[in-house]
Amino acid sequence: MFQRHPIQNQHLMLVTTNTKDRIRIFANPACAREAVESLYRVQCWKPFFLFGFVIMPDHCHFLMNVPEHGSISKIMQAYKRSVCFEIGKAIWQSRFHIKIVHSCGPVLKYIHMNPVRQNLCLEPAAYPWSSASGRWDVCDLPMEY
Repeated sequence: MFQRHPIQNQHLMLVTTNTKDRIRIFANPACAREAVESLYRVQCWKPFFLFGFVIMPDHCHFLMNVPEHGSISKIMQAYKRSVCFEIGKAIWQSRFHIKIVHSCGPVLKYIHMNPVRQNLCLEPAAYPWSSASGRWDVCDLPMEY
């Protein structure tokens, strides 16, 4: 499940991961909650800065930054393993996608608007499995972004 990424530290990244066959496992609120809670558990073991996220029914987006000695591959491996363990079945595609972010405003808006675009809610704050809801702790964006 390891992926090699040449640029993975000290950059703001949009990370996207999909469920296997795009199965809508996170349409179940208990599974969606577990996906969020696993994110924070993994952050304790493998530190990273989380600036925004959304857990969609069949995929997840994270806006994050990995400190100098961290590894996005190891973070994602731990995250996926944690969610699978807690849900009780394998649910992920083996890979994930990274995009280095140079301007965070549009990316954070893209992340938060995902549930609105898929008609899951009328406004980003109404979707409970997103940092836009205000229910979850995320880092403030650094000034340089």
